[in-house]
Amino acid sequence: MLHLRPARPDEADLLTELCLRSKAVWGYDEAFMRACRAELTLSPADIAASSLQVAVDGNEVAGIVQIVVDGEKADLAKLFIAPSTLRAGVGRQLFDWAVTTARARGARWMWIEADPDAAGFYRRMGAIDDGVAPSGSIPGRFLPRLKLQL
Repeated sequence: MLHLRPARPDEADLLTELCLRSKAVWGYDEAFMRACRAELTLSPADIAASSLQVAVDGNEVAGIVQIVVDGEKADLAKLFIAPSTLRAGVGRQLFDWAVTTARARGARWMWIEADPDAAGFYRRMGAIDDGVAPSGSIPGRFLPRLKLQL
């Protein structure tokens, strides 16, 4: 039975590895993954200071989501799913938490900088294209930027 709970600072390494495994599912090579590592790394301090939820199925972490809310604007900072649970509804449940939480904190819009292979998921969730954003990891690479009215 899947349930959501706040992330714990002692899970930083576990959650970082989940982010990396999830990103790698799109077929990126080792050099690309090394370049992304810093951006996908979570520290205990990051977890303690952020809005980050963990999806748990039994004893296994199935996914994570992180939002940053600033006034009427929310950013979907992270949404990563364990490869073994892709297409099982975990992403939808985490995304729904992000939307509900951002609304409750006063946000009217949520912005998403998506991996190109994940952009379709966000479009199915109702987000619309809003240009591109430079990658935080790969110089010269641009990511689809989407927005969702909350």
